[in-house]
Amino acid sequence: MNKSGQLGTKAESAVVKVLTPNGFPHCERRRLRGANDAGDLTGTPGICWSVKGGEMSRTASDLDVQRWLGELATQMGHAKADVGVLVVQRKGVGYDNAHRWWAIMPACQIVALSTVGISGGPATFPVRMLLGDAVTLLRAAGYGQPTAEDDVAIAEQMLPAGVEVLPPYHAGAA
Repeated sequence: MNKSGQLGTKAESAVVKVLTPNGFPHCERRRLRGANDAGDLTGTPGICWSVKGGEMSRTASDLDVQRWLGELATQMGHAKADVGVLVVQRKGVGYDNAHRWWAIMPACQIVALSTVGISGGPATFPVRMLLGDAVTLLRAAGYGQPTAEDDVAIAEQMLPAGVEVLPPYHAGAA
């Protein structure tokens, strides 16, 4: 097995050690399935897991995470899973502390899961996201004030097909 495969095996095994005593007793590493990749772990019905460990994960960029989430979406289809979880090893957090690695899911999944409730009260644990995504979420919920781009988008929706909205004229602008 190559070094990348060894790191993957080690990271996947670390996540299995977290899941098995925490409600997923049948969780285990999945055998490779080639083009029909259904995630890295099995034995957790309805959930597809993609695990990233080693230096690549500890230094992952936003683009890496987006690419991995795209791959996870494909794997979810192959696994016929309702939920997908991307697990990414954090810098400075070793295999024995995999419970502290990042678990990344699309916001729509987090919303759906949070409405189910957690025994003892509402979900109050932190959810990490990019500031830009938080602003988009807040604006979609009606917070903030309209921007010039919003005004143009609204005007475009109200005009008949084929009519173009020009940007506002600003005196002194070149």
